[in-house]
Amino acid sequence: MSGGFDEREKGMEAKWAHDEDLRFRAVTRRNKLLAQWAAESIGLHGPEADAYVATVLELEVRGARDEDLVRKIHSDFAFRSFAYSEHFIRRKMEELALEATSQVMNETKA
Repeated sequence: MSGGFDEREKGMEAKWAHDEDLRFRAVTRRNKLLAQWAAESIGLHGPEADAYVATVLELEVRGARDEDLVRKIHSDFAFRSFAYSEHFIRRKMEELALEATSQVMNETKA
């Protein structure tokens, strides 16, 4: 009798792990897209843009939350006299989250 319960529990654990992996990949992709957008917005190209994206992604690796990323990008915009608000950046982050999730889901289907 407990065999069926154990199998169901293992199945639920596997689904949870899979869902967490997809969520992690989507958030990481969103952050990369956000950093690329920010780099392009402030006029960075080539190696400078790549370095900027790496800097933003490094914040994520160090445990930065969404608000930390927003503040960093907002600060970078302000330093270059761009008038993008934190609210605008959060909205862009939400928009890119949808795009990132779609990209990740399409990759898993292939």
